[in-house]
Amino acid sequence: MADSMMSKAATMEIPFNSNGDSRNLAEDDSLEQAAKSQWRLREKVGSPAGLRDLQQVMVSGPNLNETSIVSGGYGGTTEGIIPTSSIKGSNMHHHSSSNSSTTAEEATRGIAVEKFDIMKKWGLSTYKCTKQMISERFGRGSRTVDLELEAQIEVLRETKRKYENVLRLARALTNHFYSMVQTQHALGDTFADLSQKSPELRDEFGYNAETQKLLCKNGETLLGAINYFVSSINTLVNKTMEDTLMTIKMYENARLEFDAHRADLEELNMGPRDAVTMARIEAAQQQYQIHKEKYERLRSDVSIKLKFLEENRVKVMHKQLLLFHNAISAYFAGNQQQLEQTLKEFNIKLKPPGADKPSWLEEQ
Repeated sequence: MADSMMSKAATMEIPFNSNGDSRNLAEDDSLEQAAKSQWRLREKVGSPAGLRDLQQVMVSGPNLNETSIVSGGYGGTTEGIIPTSSIKGSNMHHHSSSNSSTTAEEATRGIAVEKFDIMKKWGLSTYKCTKQMISERFGRGSRTVDLELEAQIEVLRETKRKYENVLRLARALTNHFYSMVQTQHALGDTFADLSQKSPELRDEFGYNAETQKLLCKNGETLLGAINYFVSSINTLVNKTMEDTLMTIKMYENARLEFDAHRADLEELNMGPRDAVTMARIEAAQQQYQIHKEKYERLRSDVSIKLKFLEENRVKVMHKQLLLFHNAISAYFAGNQQQLEQTLKEFNIKLKPPGADKPSWLEEQ
């Protein structure tokens, strides 16, 4: 230990002159005094008093922050002095850059851990729901059932299937009737042309041309009523009912999740009650409560939507069935005034001929 302390004291600061040249008398004297001090220190280090002197020298030695590194090149006339503060500054810069990179790595690691936790929770939830669904399908698991609500949902699905059939047939009727109206229009034009070119049958062709034109006009009026009927049924089936069925689907998913977590909680309660199991039971209880509240909220939403849907369905169908009946009856009775009056009662405005065709600018 004494040898190492002596070595540290002897190598604290030793200036070197360039090329071994003498500078001045003061520098030579300082070098000679330093050499003598080192020799005396080396002689005294073996004794306890010398060791104490060496420790005192080391304690009262120069501050490292104020030390300089002196270097001299061979063949040069100047000395290079590098303050240690510059070295400390560079070390601080390197340390700050290391801290910033460490912070970025920690942020990236935190995001990765968060995504992993999300995937883990999703995987566990999917596993529990799949297990519950398979158990219900094979009759091994219990499910929460609201008999009244389930019956209403089944009635809605059956009603939707029947209304979709009505919509399909009404569209087919519209297409066929439209073809018939176009045929009557073409036949009326042909009769009118023949009445001009056949003098001997002018009156007969003329009567039939007028009849076909009248039927074509009434047919276009009836088409307006049928199109309105089809549009209203389509809105009821594919928008109103479909929106309620989407809520029902969310309700059924929430019911499956609720039953899955309920079964998981029941399974944990039947097991041992050690510290690890108690922590899992507490976590399962929280998940059970969350999914129970979600299930009850969606069940309430489904009940409200089913109630309003039924009221809306009756109101819409009453109006549309009355329109369809009055329009069909007036058309086949040949009562043009009653047919036009029916459209006015239901605020149906017919499009002028050629309104469905695009303009010449849109065709370009």
